[in-house]
Amino acid sequence: MIRVVFYLVIVGALSLAAAWLADRPGDVVITWQGLRIETSVMVLAAAVVVLMAAVALMFTLLRAALRSPGMLANRLRNRRGAYAYEAISSGLIAVGSGDVAAARKFSADVSRIAPGEPLALLLAAQSAQLSGEREAAVRVFEAMAGRTDTKALGLHGLFVEARRRDDHTAARAYAEEAVRTAPSLGWAGRAVLEFRCAAGDWQGALALLERAKADLDKAIYRRQRAVLLTAHAKAVQDSNRDEAKASAMEAVKLAPTLVPAAALAGRMLAEGGELRKASRIVAKAWRAHPHPDLAETYASLRFGDAARDRLARIEALIKKTPGQVEGALALARAALDAREFGKARTALASLLAAPTKRVALLMAELERAERNDEGRAREWMARALNAAPDPQWTADGHVSERWLPSSPISGRLDAFEWRVPLTGMVSAPAIEPEPLAAVATHPIDDTSKEPPATDSEPSVSEQKPDVGEAVLAPPPASEPSVSSRAKPVQPKPDPVIPLVHAPDDPGPAVDENELPPASPSGGWRKIFARD
Repeated sequence: MIRVVFYLVIVGALSLAAAWLADRPGDVVITWQGLRIETSVMVLAAAVVVLMAAVALMFTLLRAALRSPGMLANRLRNRRGAYAYEAISSGLIAVGSGDVAAARKFSADVSRIAPGEPLALLLAAQSAQLSGEREAAVRVFEAMAGRTDTKALGLHGLFVEARRRDDHTAARAYAEEAVRTAPSLGWAGRAVLEFRCAAGDWQGALALLERAKADLDKAIYRRQRAVLLTAHAKAVQDSNRDEAKASAMEAVKLAPTLVPAAALAGRMLAEGGELRKASRIVAKAWRAHPHPDLAETYASLRFGDAARDRLARIEALIKKTPGQVEGALALARAALDAREFGKARTALASLLAAPTKRVALLMAELERAERNDEGRAREWMARALNAAPDPQWTADGHVSERWLPSSPISGRLDAFEWRVPLTGMVSAPAIEPEPLAAVATHPIDDTSKEPPATDSEPSVSEQKPDVGEAVLAPPPASEPSVSSRAKPVQPKPDPVIPLVHAPDDPGPAVDENELPPASPSGGWRKIFARD
């Protein structure tokens, strides 16, 4: 509305000026160098307007002529940029979908249209990785690492390629440089932390964790620091007891339920005579995660205690968590040492329906110590060979006899868990007599033929565990429990579905023997060709 009013005001003013000049025609005389020009005011004004329009037109034409080379260059550059954008988009999609031929084609187009661009380098590296040309990919990543804008991406690519060829020295060097270049890179921080943990450099790992504290969740930071402090304490406990004790106590403060930290801190506090504090730390960790190391530490807090004193301490400890398998096993162990055979047998009674290896070994020792029954002891020893496994420290399928701060398979920090490892062993019936309801749930197979293989999943009756199995950790769902009198059902393996790696890997791993040959350019692909 304001523009319309302004326009009307301007038109009205011009009209009034023209009318005013028309009412007062007047004469204009110009004499210059003997030349005399006589005209009216209106004619002179019109001549001035025409002259100004001519000058403006000439100036516009001259400016357009002078700027035409730059405008043409910009137009061509924008056109090539649009072509390059289209080729890069199509190339990245081809890489993500695993189309090797299309990825090669679009990578060549981008290299010709926009060489040296960051996305062009990324597409070239990814296409080389998809094609199995590792050396070409490394050359591109090295070029990216030499530039400021793509250095982080280039180092990531070089790190991935070094890991694929098992060159851990080069991989660590690239990760360390990436951390120095950009401390906020999560992959670099994790990789350097894993390398330092694998090398036993706990002080360096702690320093790196402190630098990344701002980027980590508070709970994750406290847990990882506690794990590293525990590992450091275990490493220096023989050479520097004071430092080990300080690290263990700080680890317990950060993660009170961390079993290795609580057990180590309890032992060191007990050595210094701080029995009450040691008891509180171990008991708190036991309530959260009952573990044989905690039971052993709690029982032996007083050096030189008699076996009956150790038994009394274990009885006090298991009252805090009644019904736990580890508590029953700890009580049976302490009762055997104290030669309280009745308490040992009572503690193991609830576990005999589906005994694990530890239960079977304890029963063998009990039969030999209490009754001197070598026959039943041998039966229990034989039973232990095929008994269900006990919980152990497990990480990424690796089973360790002791706790480790990181996985030796993947290098992941705090990967070990106290659980039953995956095995193919099944539990056999108990030696002790049991009610009919506790007999194995599977029917006796008297036939000598193997069960036919079917594609269907095991029936409900095949998946039903033996009586008493709920007391212990159950076997994996893919391995149904069966009686020793029934033939085990072999589960059908799950189908393996190959997955395509996304471009942020920064490149998928592809078997070079499975690569299709490069298809010749032509056909519908000519549509995408750009000059």
